[in-house]
Amino acid sequence: MSFRGKHNYLVNTTNYSGYRGKDFSKYSLEDLKSQWKEVLNQGMHGICFSMYEDGQEPGDTITEEQVERRIKILKPYTKWIRSFSCIEGNEHIPIIAQKHGLKNMVGAWLSDDLEKNEQEIEALIQLGKQGYIDIAAVGNEVLYRNELTLEQLLAYIKRVKETLPDVAVGYVDAYYEFSRHPELVEISDVILSNCYPYWEGCHIDDSLNHMQQMFYQATKAAKGKKVIITETGWPSKGGSEVAADSNEENAIRYFINTQKWSQKDNVDIFYFSSFDESWKTGDEGDVGAYWGLWDKNEKLKF
Repeated sequence: MSFRGKHNYLVNTTNYSGYRGKDFSKYSLEDLKSQWKEVLNQGMHGICFSMYEDGQEPGDTITEEQVERRIKILKPYTKWIRSFSCIEGNEHIPIIAQKHGLKNMVGAWLSDDLEKNEQEIEALIQLGKQGYIDIAAVGNEVLYRNELTLEQLLAYIKRVKETLPDVAVGYVDAYYEFSRHPELVEISDVILSNCYPYWEGCHIDDSLNHMQQMFYQATKAAKGKKVIITETGWPSKGGSEVAADSNEENAIRYFINTQKWSQKDNVDIFYFSSFDESWKTGDEGDVGAYWGLWDKNEKLKF
């Protein structure tokens, strides 16, 4: 859900924001940890929900009790929750989040498994009809993974829009896909863009400006429609991606700058992610397990 495959698709190098980020050079790691906690306590727009405990993975059915425990942990720090699927226990997420006063971006996970896609779409529609969805995300990076054609994806989006006319509907993918496929912009109510400077090998010193460029590239493609950053983050350990190093200091710096920019420029961001998840070490390698603000034992990292 975050691997970008060592590509850089930015088309320009223009500075679009007056916010250039905080100068961290004079702060110790302990100072940074204190600032990280202060920024976290101020609250985020949104966070991506990490579903799986150690030893669990997609395909496992997750209980309501597990979902509620994690929602309660996140509740003091965020206004929105983003979920990625509507089956195998994921359907509990928007119901429980709404119960706790949070808004929901609810995703249907699409792939080349057409039978499971039907389950996802029907479950998404049911949750929408019941009033649990504020924004519906029909698919996540399915074009990037080359698991559906554009025509198949557009048909799923159209179906959801026609069935849930009062719900904002979009599709989540990397920022550059909306420039490549204007049909996605045309059919979407809102543009849902993943922005990862880390996966484009960006040095931490340049990461905020790099993310801002990603966002405004999607904004240019959006033709006036609202753009939401649906995923961005930085791993706290696990290795490097060209000039991007995964360590505690960089994860802290990236989080602080992201949240400060979100507040200053009124950019809606869903931070990736809430909890570390061990299953995510496949395509991503060791870093896949360390994207959370909380560790796999549900303890704040810093």
